[in-house]
Amino acid sequence: MSGLRERKKNATRAALSWAAIRLTVARGFDNVLVEDIAQAAGVSPRTFNNYFSSKAEAIAARHLDRSRRTAQALRRRPTGEPLWTALIAAAMAQFTPGPEVGQWPPDSPTEWADGLRVMLAEPALQGEMLRAGALAEAELAAAVAERTGTDLGRDLYPHLVAASVSAAVNAATRHFVRADPPVPVQRLLSDALTQLAAGLPPPAPR
Repeated sequence: MSGLRERKKNATRAALSWAAIRLTVARGFDNVLVEDIAQAAGVSPRTFNNYFSSKAEAIAARHLDRSRRTAQALRRRPTGEPLWTALIAAAMAQFTPGPEVGQWPPDSPTEWADGLRVMLAEPALQGEMLRAGALAEAELAAAVAERTGTDLGRDLYPHLVAASVSAAVNAATRHFVRADPPVPVQRLLSDALTQLAAGLPPPAPR
């Protein structure tokens, strides 16, 4: 029962976060209320407040939860697998759309990218995204340290790897919102992580 309860809580959290993102992309940050998010997710505003202290936190939660799942997935990868092979597999697995996305799919790629660009430029959200990013990076660094036998307090390596993965996610997201024509973010992230794994070689001449 505890496992079922936890899955239900995670599903509600994901639905609220996705609703916050979807509505903000469509309407703009200032035109979305907590009550709107709760209604879109099929819960009460009180339930929203049980999960998040603000709509900005709800929006940033999707990135944080995805990163936490990446750390968990990295811990489950085969022990003999090379680190970057395991990291890429763990990260990419988190970009499979969940049921909340299937229930409320985004608009056309161009409209979604345009709205996401506006949302990410919102000052009220940027601080929350930075906080979520720092938490996510710390959790991934801990998983990398466990896998590589390094020490979080003494060694730079796990922090450098986690920061590199975080930078790849951010770069892929920013490129997604400016690419014309749109390119799937999954493809961009896979490319970014693969380049990092290869030592970020210079691009081939065009």
